[in-house]
Amino acid sequence: MIEIKRILIPTDFSDYSRYSLRYAKAFAQSFRAQLILMHCCEHSVLGAGTEAYHFSVPEYIAKVEENEKSALEELAAELVREGFDVIPVFAVGTAPTTIVEAAQEHDVDMIIIATHGRTGFSHLVFGSTAEKVVRLSPCPVLTVKNPEHDFIKP
Repeated sequence: MIEIKRILIPTDFSDYSRYSLRYAKAFAQSFRAQLILMHCCEHSVLGAGTEAYHFSVPEYIAKVEENEKSALEELAAELVREGFDVIPVFAVGTAPTTIVEAAQEHDVDMIIIATHGRTGFSHLVFGSTAEKVVRLSPCPVLTVKNPEHDFIKP
């Protein structure tokens, strides 16, 4: 029998992430699993290019982190009120790598992550966070695409 005790659910607070959170909640209820709710703050200063120097103002970075930590805490509190066992995890770094590191650190049994559906040139150049997590993950990954179950009926 498969045991799922801890589920990592990365969020960027988008509607896409809300869809994946619905799945995470369903799995958590079914398996009585703990949710590791994670947000990875990616600063442009961690990247390269012209925008890297533009936003390297320490006060700006601190405010962004403060706002995102607050949003994570609010979402975690909402889940606790719904009866879920939740551990909020805030990290700064490159999302795919940081998500996989958190999965290892928290010994999760499953990652549930949203796909944002980049296509064409942007997918070729930037790739997909979800795609990279699938490749690097030490555990199963469920990717949730939006819109979900968008079937055309004859």
